[in-house]
Amino acid sequence: MTEPIPGQVDPEVATGLIALPGTPLTDAVVRLVEPALSPSLFNHSVRTYLFARLVAARLDLGAGQDYDEELLFTACVMHDMGVAADGPHTQRFEVEGADRAAAFLVEHGRSAADADEVWQAIALHTSAGIAERRSTLCRLVREGVALDFGGPMGTTYADVLSDAQAGIVHAAYPRWDMIRTLTDAIVAQAAKNPQNAPRYSVPGEFLHERQTYGRTRMEHAFRSSRWGN
Repeated sequence: MTEPIPGQVDPEVATGLIALPGTPLTDAVVRLVEPALSPSLFNHSVRTYLFARLVAARLDLGAGQDYDEELLFTACVMHDMGVAADGPHTQRFEVEGADRAAAFLVEHGRSAADADEVWQAIALHTSAGIAERRSTLCRLVREGVALDFGGPMGTTYADVLSDAQAGIVHAAYPRWDMIRTLTDAIVAQAAKNPQNAPRYSVPGEFLHERQTYGRTRMEHAFRSSRWGN
């Protein structure tokens, strides 16, 4: 038996690391989201799912037992649909994305309870200290997003992802200046309607900081993040 080379990831593990569920529902999610978001934000959304799945494994949570794999995928990959170009842009982006995901699930035959669970996970994904206490799905989505931010949203589970694993994920789904792209999209959506940017909410603060200082604190914090962008 050949010993693995230090710092490398076993090919079978690498394949599993970036594998997507591939069910009719999750394939429909990809068909909806990929053309609606920029390539950078689509990749961010998929990485959020891949990272959330690693957090679930660390917590000994099993798909089909402790959480629904399709719901986790839907919540992660649709969590930024509130900034999609084809959206109504009449509510803060977290709520708008949550509404779109819930409606999508009902249209595809999932129950109202499933749709509400995903709604909460998306609507609360920017709410530190709240999302983690609402449900397993809310917690996993929040932690998946945090891992993809590389530090500014928390580092509780940073060690579930080695640098070698991160390289595999980023090769499959490049970052492409994710933080600037996401901040631009949130600010643009927030500026379209006062209801989109209540003060002291994430979109409200992003809009205020961009208008006042030209850059958000989040963008500044990413200078020292694990990923750098």
